[in-house]
Amino acid sequence: MKVAVSGASGFVGRHVVTALERAGISPTLWVRPSSSLPERSEHRVVRVDVPGPPEQLFDQLGRPDSLIHLAWGGLPNYQSLHHYEQELPAHYRLLKQLVRDGLSNLVVAGTCFEYGLQSGALAETMAADPANPYALAKDTLRRQLQCLQRELPFALTWARLFYLHGEGQAQTALLPQLRQAVAAGAPLFAMSGGEQLRDYLPVEQAADHLVALAGKQREHGVVNVCSGRPISVRSLVEGWIAANRWQIGLDLGRYPYPAHEPMAFWGDNAKLTQCLDAF
Repeated sequence: MKVAVSGASGFVGRHVVTALERAGISPTLWVRPSSSLPERSEHRVVRVDVPGPPEQLFDQLGRPDSLIHLAWGGLPNYQSLHHYEQELPAHYRLLKQLVRDGLSNLVVAGTCFEYGLQSGALAETMAADPANPYALAKDTLRRQLQCLQRELPFALTWARLFYLHGEGQAQTALLPQLRQAVAAGAPLFAMSGGEQLRDYLPVEQAADHLVALAGKQREHGVVNVCSGRPISVRSLVEGWIAANRWQIGLDLGRYPYPAHEPMAFWGDNAKLTQCLDAF
């Protein structure tokens, strides 16, 4: 199976490439012209921006059987209009071109934020209700691709990623901030009350799931890529501290709970399990 990975130099992309290597697959790495890659990489590398791709892009990618599409600009500013004014039309044109040229299996990274401010366990059967421009752009792209399937045959898996953590994530994320506080010798780590429930998944596991879904080479539709287990932010942070034997306490309640996020927000992973177990 020939697989291409867009956004291959990003947080999730690097782990997807590693997961493909473990599976014995040498992927084509699709990155922006300015992106850096590990020197050890021996894979085919294609440096192309999403806006204005060449007509021969499918050939340049090696005519892959599957594309794991992780590329997206403008993050982590989820509130920017850039997402649906620029990213959305560029990604739709790009993916339509690839499908038209012969791509038969497409796995696209969506976001749990497509569920909006709904609370509790979130299943794929629930209607999307995006509450920020990033989520709106992602959900609209999904709908556009589903409409495109009426004219061009291809398999689509829309992987709604929940809260991922691990090596290489943005320094503004929770775990890197905690590490920075520990490295600085801070006695306390300032955070909210920490009682909000979230669905956290190690990025390595998410990468394995994305590779497995792509490897099925079939239609899955919307799939939550999540743990299926709610955990409080406080318990998560306390677990990291204990596992690493860090000497730091928690300054709970220093920051207010975000008004734009529900207190309880986690994924139902029953469909993911079913898809991964299917022959």
